[in-house]
Amino acid sequence: MASTLEHRGPDDSGVWVDGTAGIVLGHRRLSIVDLSEAGHQPMNSWSGRYVMVFNGEIYNHAELRRELGRGEWRGHSDTETLLALIEGVGLEDALCRSIGMFAMAVWDRSDRTLWLARDRMGEKPLFYGWQGKTFMFGSELRALECHPDFLGDVDRAALQRYLNRMYLAAPHTIYQGIRKLDPGTVLRLDAADPLGAIRAPGAYWSLAGAVAAGRADPFAGSEEEAADELERRLATAVRRQMVADVPVGAFLSGGVDSSTVVSLMQEYAPGAVRTFTIGFSEEAFNEARHAAEVAAHLGTDHHELYISPRDALEVVPLLPSVYDEPFADSSAIPTFLVARLARQEVTVSLSGDGGDELFCGYGRYGRTARHWKRLGWSPPRLRRAAAAVLPSGPAARTRTMAAGSSAPSPLSMYHALTSCWQPRDHVVAGMEREPVSTGSREHRDVGGPFEERFMYVDGRTYLPGDILTKVDRAAMANSLETRVPLLDHRVVEFAWSLPMAYKCSGGETKRVLRRLLARRVPPTLTERPKMGFGVPLAEWLRGPLRGWAEDLLAPQRLKREGFLNPTPVGRAWTAHLSGRRDLNELLWSVLMFQAWLERKG
Repeated sequence: MASTLEHRGPDDSGVWVDGTAGIVLGHRRLSIVDLSEAGHQPMNSWSGRYVMVFNGEIYNHAELRRELGRGEWRGHSDTETLLALIEGVGLEDALCRSIGMFAMAVWDRSDRTLWLARDRMGEKPLFYGWQGKTFMFGSELRALECHPDFLGDVDRAALQRYLNRMYLAAPHTIYQGIRKLDPGTVLRLDAADPLGAIRAPGAYWSLAGAVAAGRADPFAGSEEEAADELERRLATAVRRQMVADVPVGAFLSGGVDSSTVVSLMQEYAPGAVRTFTIGFSEEAFNEARHAAEVAAHLGTDHHELYISPRDALEVVPLLPSVYDEPFADSSAIPTFLVARLARQEVTVSLSGDGGDELFCGYGRYGRTARHWKRLGWSPPRLRRAAAAVLPSGPAARTRTMAAGSSAPSPLSMYHALTSCWQPRDHVVAGMEREPVSTGSREHRDVGGPFEERFMYVDGRTYLPGDILTKVDRAAMANSLETRVPLLDHRVVEFAWSLPMAYKCSGGETKRVLRRLLARRVPPTLTERPKMGFGVPLAEWLRGPLRGWAEDLLAPQRLKREGFLNPTPVGRAWTAHLSGRRDLNELLWSVLMFQAWLERKG
């Protein structure tokens, strides 16, 4: 199981076994802090009570060491610090005091208890579940797939969710009986628990709690004072995340978020920060020129690589293996390429992800609010009709009806506005009438201004399920660690205390973040329409990818496999090829499932 994750940890490996207890822990190490043997895992605590495997970084571990006051340490790894903290204050208190990104498993040899935990915002993945008589867990599904007890039955309801969203948000996976641990939660498994039993994970931190705390104690200063406080918190996060015993760089698109992170890095770095950008010959998809201008202004050691369609297309066959389950965000292609470029120079790369979800960066937030204000007064029948014809967009692929509602709510209006097309239940063979829940009520609606509700939904689902998944898998496939300063939980909590007018007002998004960036980078270098990080997929499907796609979408093949309905798939393919409609997102969802199914065998 551990050897399947060598790409995540090429530098060292280890296995710890307690045959009497019936537990085995395996680990692959990407050495970042303390490159010596003192950082080897699985790692035992000083008393021997706890054994841990840990993926991630604890950015405040130096401060935690000083607070612990221990005289002697084996080395200077954050893993050793975290184990000592757990031994001193217990697991959940240790998690609450830790600032970082992580997935971990901790075995308590005294209480015969296994703990699984995941970081607050979901930067690092963790899969788990019972398969027969074996409880298994790992950082990627491939580690579970190779276990002899793994069953590998496709969850058809999860397939339906995937086709509606283009990704699978926690706790769902494509496999029956296997789950993703939710961000900010801890799962406990006792040796005395009944075979096959799984307790509900408990939260040690939640985005809903951050939202509630921010509303209970809102920031009362001016917008300029808000920029001051944001700068203080984000600068602290950046400085901490630059600490490593290996080279550190950053992804730079030239947009507001990545430019802000890089500008702070350059201010605190001892020399020029190494920055990385991918360029395309198609101008509509090319951000490299803007990134180069920002890099020149800041004085970074900038690296850019212009890629041809052939370079990008060579990544496509790798995607099912990189992501382990169906994943249809096509920006995974350039993300993989920029990670591969960065890994030639550095082992750690900071990114600007999270700014859109925290500071109202997506235009769909405002559009949905405006639609609701026009339609919210109308009778339920009219709202249902409007939801059926709303335009398409890039994220949150769910049904247009909220669970238990007689007519579309603000949140379901948002889902309708941002769905790739109409709900895709009819694409899944034999699933035409099965409803797709958007999750718990907490996921759907926390109240407050419409835009904030939508930001919250994306923060709980789209951000960890799509954006962070995309970056983690693409980077780790190249043995590159990524860090996300904007998702330091102190930055997140502060963002949720700000008035909406400081985030978006008068058609301007991310206002306070732009004000901070303007102190270091002229707005003329970053003020432009949002591009995203895409590829010309629509044309590729009509051109160089056509043969590959037609093989995967062959009606006889779909009928034989029994997961997808050949008729609507065929209609969509024909319509796209004709040029009458651009259905690349729908088709890419289907193709990524088919390619994954082919890899699964």
